Amino acid sequence: MTQPNGPQPRPGILDIAAYVGGEHQGHIRLASNEGALGPSPKAMEAYAAAAGTLHRYPDGGSAALRGAIAKRFNLDADRIVCGAGSDEIISLLIRSYAGPGDEVLYSQYGFLMYPIGAKSVGATPVTAPEDGLTASVDNLLARVTPRTRLVFLANPNNPTGTYLPASEVARLHAGLPPDVILVIDAAYAEYMNKDDYTAGEELVERFPNVVMTRTFSKIFALGSLRIGWCYGPAGIVDVLNRVRGPFNVSNAAHVAGVAAVEDTEFLDRSRRHNEQWREWFSATVRELGLTVHPSVTNFVLVDFKGQPAGKDDAEAARQFLKARGILVRQMPSYGLPSCLRVTIGIEQEMRAVADALRDFLKA
Repeated sequence: MTQPNGPQPRPGILDIAAYVGGEHQGHIRLASNEGALGPSPKAMEAYAAAAGTLHRYPDGGSAALRGAIAKRFNLDADRIVCGAGSDEIISLLIRSYAGPGDEVLYSQYGFLMYPIGAKSVGATPVTAPEDGLTASVDNLLARVTPRTRLVFLANPNNPTGTYLPASEVARLHAGLPPDVILVIDAAYAEYMNKDDYTAGEELVERFPNVVMTRTFSKIFALGSLRIGWCYGPAGIVDVLNRVRGPFNVSNAAHVAGVAAVEDTEFLDRSRRHNEQWREWFSATVRELGLTVHPSVTNFVLVDFKGQPAGKDDAEAARQFLKARGILVRQMPSYGLPSCLRVTIGIEQEMRAVADALRDFLKA
């Protein structure tokens, strides 16, 4: 906390509620949407092999990593920017294109880093109501004003687990002024298996005001290395390369990221595991009488609303699970106090959570 006579931050900084990640002190950690199977064995080998180069600065342009990403997703490597997690890319976009008097628009239950980033530069965060826990194109467009500079769409969305089909994302973009940037945050794209979904790269290819962001922290399970990236128009990529740090991605992250993105067999296995246990857990918890909102990601949103008195308290349920060493994510900061977000883990973990929820409801 600042002292009255000491240095004062820019207006709006003290209005920021600092981001609080998932808890870590438990033997079953399902609060942060981390990859259930851990990293690719090939990524771990590459990381260990990099130990002898820790005294060297990394490649400031992330050439090898950008090349591997481009090859894996059939993209132009020159239009990729890598960063310390997609969080950094989001922050760079906001810092580069918004400021005091500007607005940053996002859906009601969007990622908390959007308003944090907006407030950090003096811009105003604006939310648009969702429809059934799903982003609404009409509501987003209705809140666009001459002050709007960026529109963030998490697709699929965290924490709701819902998504918009490609046709709706295209309709959203078509309704935006050409000087407004549409940022498609596709952190969970690798989990998708829906025919009507795309991560947004086709819009990036066609228009100068669309950016797609991605991460290595979810299905690639490299959260501790902080690797994110974006695919954007040449003009925006040039801007981001001017403002990012010169060595913002470590060498260890580079080599592990390259190995991870090239290990398609492990990626496919992780995806199959997630689908199997997401569906099992969702069905099992619904049988207990709880609401589990449909999800296309590696987590589900469990809703305690409508339960008998004493069993409708999501925080009480979270503390009950925590007492058993099971960590899941509370949702009041997202405006969903009756819900808990549960990451899909390994079989033993999902069975343990289901058993704990059953005991909570019976207690």
